[in-house]
Amino acid sequence: MIKGVALFDGGELRGRRGLTKCIFMTLKPILIHPDPRLKKVCDPVTEFDRDLARFADDMLQTMYEAPGIGLAAPQVGLTKRMLVMDCAKEANGTPEPMVLVNPAVTWSSEEKNVYEEGCLSIPGQYADVERPKSVRVSWLDVEGKAHEEEFDALWATCVQHEIDHLDGILFIDYLKPLKRQMITRKMQKLKRDRTRA
Repeated sequence: MIKGVALFDGGELRGRRGLTKCIFMTLKPILIHPDPRLKKVCDPVTEFDRDLARFADDMLQTMYEAPGIGLAAPQVGLTKRMLVMDCAKEANGTPEPMVLVNPAVTWSSEEKNVYEEGCLSIPGQYADVERPKSVRVSWLDVEGKAHEEEFDALWATCVQHEIDHLDGILFIDYLKPLKRQMITRKMQKLKRDRTRA
């Protein structure tokens, strides 16, 4: 599954190449920080089968419903190196869903960008994070085929943010300790409130 090839549409998977298959997708619960699974370094994906493709489709649907522009497998409880993203949706453009398996940054620009980042696992909290403006990333699709592409601006920030998740790093880890602790306390309270409800 590569950029623009998969998009959920009323029980069918549609993309630039048209209808690919009929599938039922399942929304996954998103883990909220603090959770030890969000701090683990994920294992590489080694099996490229129908279950992997189905899980990727579920992740895309979960991301769109959240709504968000990126989601990493550990955020939905699978400690494997896989992420999904679609930054075109953020700009109200034609959706361009992507699934990246075992992604790796192979080059990053010296020029930096600062974006106000948020995270589906840290709802309602945002902070400025500086990252390379452009990155080149290699990855496999759900069939095990190799890809490489250069990402810029928001796409670059998003893919770096999601790859961080695969290494147990959250965007708040870039913040000063006091700010990070304050956000963590808010998330602990949110989890307690949700448990009571």
